[in-house]
Amino acid sequence: MSAFRTTMLREIAELNPKLAEPLESDARVSFVPMAAVAAETASITNGEERRYCEVSKGYTPFIAGDLLVAKITPCFENGKIAQAALTHRVGFGSTEFHVVRPHPQKADARYLLHFLRQDRIRREGERKMTGSAGQRRVPEHFLAELEIPLPSLPEQRRIAEVLDRAEGLRGKRRAALAQLDELTQAIFLDMFGDPVMNPKGWPESATLGEVAEIVSGITKGRKLNGQRTREVPYLAVVNVQDRALNLSVIKRIEATEEEIQRYQLRRNDLLLTEGGDPDKLGRGTLWNEELPKCIHQNHVFRVRLTSSGLDPLFLNWLVGSQRGKRYFLRSAKQTTGIASINMTQLRGFPLLLPPLQLQQEFARRVAAVEKLKAAHRASLAEIDALFALLQHRAFRGKL
Repeated sequence: MSAFRTTMLREIAELNPKLAEPLESDARVSFVPMAAVAAETASITNGEERRYCEVSKGYTPFIAGDLLVAKITPCFENGKIAQAALTHRVGFGSTEFHVVRPHPQKADARYLLHFLRQDRIRREGERKMTGSAGQRRVPEHFLAELEIPLPSLPEQRRIAEVLDRAEGLRGKRRAALAQLDELTQAIFLDMFGDPVMNPKGWPESATLGEVAEIVSGITKGRKLNGQRTREVPYLAVVNVQDRALNLSVIKRIEATEEEIQRYQLRRNDLLLTEGGDPDKLGRGTLWNEELPKCIHQNHVFRVRLTSSGLDPLFLNWLVGSQRGKRYFLRSAKQTTGIASINMTQLRGFPLLLPPLQLQQEFARRVAAVEKLKAAHRASLAEIDALFALLQHRAFRGKL
């Protein structure tokens, strides 16, 4: 129970406001595609500049300081929300953004940003999504009717400042992990060369479908027709990150024994997401039996090697390399900044096949780097837990 009075978001902010000021046709405006919103830092990276006449129709308008909230799956579940820090006062972006403009005399934007980033808000929003599979969206009324704890403006700013500082600590730890990722990338390029140009001349006639079994996962809402089921954990898109798993929130689903046998994950299965931001195509990671009897949803592909000529870790890095990203980007279906691949395209991915011994040496070197990363991840997990506790206390008036 919060010590603060509460009010609905629509009482303290405007949702999806129209562009109030007319602009000249050649006026320069900021442009924010969905891929430019960094979920981990709630910031905008690699924003662009366009002419007003290029974006005046078919895009979402906003101004500097507004909050941008992704409304489409899986971007909403992945936590894509940011405050619009723009090079121009007016910006435009994906139609898959909800825009939240706080009334400055009632609400602090950073305070609302931290409130909306809470895991419980994501979970509630996911339950309220409407639309068909793959095109489900958070409706505007979900945001409008959110109950917001509302202390005084000075207290809102104090809370936001505390959470900003805590977020800064998380950012430093993530930066250290990113540097170790760059080290592994350098090892990969040194051992195998640029996978796009293939300067070392590795064989590249085989496709992924020739050396692996590739399946989609279980579908939510399917008809069971009275069959006996039991509850098991399952992985959703949000759990599958780039060469990492996020198991902070694990969903469970009722499944038949036949489905459990069909979709149960095994050690060294490669998990790949079906879609998301275009620059995230090829995102995936290996499963190391982190959970017992775990299955996966239909928006996550499972790749299980059937050939002894490939090391699973090498395959993970190859698929996630520029070779994979470029192939998937060419093949993907794209709508409103969201890209997706199908099983046929995944099976057609063109492999590189260096000697197995070299792949295994790469795996040994990566294991050494992973030991260092494990220590950083443990520290980050502690900071994340502290941050979650701070959020919990902040919005209940106990900070």
